[in-house]
Order: sequence, then structure tokens, then C-alpha cells
Amino acid sequence: MPDITNDNVSLYVEVDGDGPPVTVFAHGLTNSRNELAPFTPALAGTKVRFDFRGHGRSSVPESGYRFADFARDLDAVATRYGATRAVGTSLGAGAITHLIAERPDRFERIVFLLPAALDVPLADHRDFDRTADLFETMDKDRAIEAIMSSAGRAATYERAPFLRAFDLMLWQDMNPVGVSRAIREVVRDVAIGDRELLRRVTAPTMVICREGDSVHPAELGSVLADLMPNAELIVLPGEEELIASIPMLVGRVKAFLEDGSA
Repeated sequence: MPDITNDNVSLYVEVDGDGPPVTVFAHGLTNSRNELAPFTPALAGTKVRFDFRGHGRSSVPESGYRFADFARDLDAVATRYGATRAVGTSLGAGAITHLIAERPDRFERIVFLLPAALDVPLADHRDFDRTADLFETMDKDRAIEAIMSSAGRAATYERAPFLRAFDLMLWQDMNPVGVSRAIREVVRDVAIGDRELLRRVTAPTMVICREGDSVHPAELGSVLADLMPNAELIVLPGEEELIASIPMLVGRVKAFLEDGSA
């Protein structure tokens, strides 16, 4: 697919399917368009996945990695393909939030998967900074191995070995230079200036969260569901349950996005 240029940044795009509805998928920090690929085969219509600036196969500017910048990337791709629906996880959810705070009617349906940002800066970004340090001082493979060998991840992989393969899949297209630059800026930013702006967003919205996630707290999902008048909240007990529930979530997201598309 042809790249899209936004702010002199080339954004890599992949498109599956055809016809309405058109759904744009926005991935999380450090990941790529592949992160949300499990959702696309089952969905009707046109599915548009892209890499944010500094991620995957998109270009890597020296600076410009705040939520406003990522929101412009999202809007450029959505506008080019006429997307009326948006699915975003983590960073991608924050980009959607920034965009709809400015333009409440931008999308007809919205899905937030593990939202991470609102109007309060991240309290502790030391883990993110350590990740950026590794990518700035090691080659990609050694940096990824160091991250995956950390105490917290090692314990998780011991409980659920399949999560290691899942994480490796997410990082196969990772751009270490761009990711480190993105981390340095966006983790110190807020998605929007005032959460009350989201009360104007009347589009049906699905919010999916899990317990026990300090980066994507379930409490944030509850806040979004309370603010947005047509929001539905799904909360899962933990990471393993979230991964195991992907088939169920794909079905729920499919029904939600396709509702009213005829």
C-alpha cells in the first residue's frame, strides 16, 4: 500500500478487505500495525492498520512525538481511507482521545483497548526510560532480550510461557531509534487537557481493560466509561485472562463495530 505523508513523516499503511464500514486501527507504544492484526480477519468492511511515526516501517523524525503528533498521524490515515470507526490500544487509544476531544463527532464508533492516558501525566516513567536507555545503548536483539529478562516479565513468562512468544511477535517490526525517541516525549505528555471534553463525545464506545495493570489501569477505563455517555465497559481479571479472551473480544468488537453499518 502507498505510504501516507503527514507533517513530512511517511506513515506505512496496510489495508485488508473492502467496502464499508472502514475501521482504522491504532497500535500501542513500542509496537506496530501488527499488534491489532488479530482483530481484522473477522471484521467486515475495510480494515486499515498503520505504523505511527517512529514505529514499524514508518519514518523516524528527530522530534514530534507528543499525543497531538500521534493524533495527526491517526487523522491523516483515517481521512485518506474515510474511516468512520477507530480502534486504539494504549498509545493509539490516547491518540484517539486527543482527536475526539477536539472533534467529538470524528468517529461513529470507537473501541479503546487498554487505554493508558488522559489528562494526568504518568506518575512514574522510570521503566519507560530504562527501555529507551536499552534501545539507545544496545543493538535491537540484545535490548529486547534484556527487557524480556527483567524480573517482572520473567515471572509472568514462567506463569504463562505463551506470553513470551506473543511479546516477541509484537516487537518483530520494532524500530529502536524511533521507539526511544517516542518514549522520551510521549510518556511526559497528557492525551488531553481536560477530561470533561469527552462528555461531548456521543459515539457508541467500547472500553476494554484488565485488572492489575499499572500502565493501563482499569480505573482509567472506568473514568472513560463514566465520562462518555454511550460507553460500554469490559474489565478482565488479568493479563493471562485478557490473552485467553481474545477470541471472545474479537467477537464482541466485531458485533459492536458492524452494528449500524448496513
